[in-house]
Amino acid sequence: MSRPVAVAPPEADLETRERLIEASARLFAERGFSKVTVREICQRAHANVAAVNYHFGGKDGLYQEIVSSAIRTMQKTTDEIREAGARRSAEEQLEIFVGIFLSRVMQHKDGWIHQLMMQEIRDPTPALDRVVKSVVRPRLDYLSSVIARLLHCPADDERVQYGVMSVQVQCLAMLNDRIAQFQPLPPWTPKRIEALAEHITKFSLAGIKALKK
Repeated sequence: MSRPVAVAPPEADLETRERLIEASARLFAERGFSKVTVREICQRAHANVAAVNYHFGGKDGLYQEIVSSAIRTMQKTTDEIREAGARRSAEEQLEIFVGIFLSRVMQHKDGWIHQLMMQEIRDPTPALDRVVKSVVRPRLDYLSSVIARLLHCPADDERVQYGVMSVQVQCLAMLNDRIAQFQPLPPWTPKRIEALAEHITKFSLAGIKALKK
């Protein structure tokens, strides 16, 4: 008995699916999973209200698709950081880490991913465990190894943990839109992002040097 031949979904279905993904990614990033309704997603995507269930089995299935896409993108960023830093000094690796991270979230079209992660931190869903396991831990393990080399100590040394936290906090602080309320800043052009990365690196290296003493 011959097997049924798989039929590709109509082009219209694929277009609707992509519109749903794009619309929901922005909405989830803006307000978080719990505060976005299926009706809002479909309205923004110009799709029938039943489309989310048809393509993803419901709102949760759609959110898992968005999170999976975000994870893949973030993993690529980590891979890029590792590859760019291969066979470089620890000082150069730190600057590369900061520079690539800032350029991706401050200028790149994938800035919505950072917003989505902030929503997950504020109002966690089960997806946060996936992100931590697949992205956060591997990336911070790499940063820990870099700072451990700078301090000439094991990666589990408490000074390394504080160093990792300090680098991350400096990077993330600049991504908070509310900071403009306290200190207005001009637009983040590529040149200014590069200058910021250099500043954070120098500032961090000076702190790490002090920790060595």
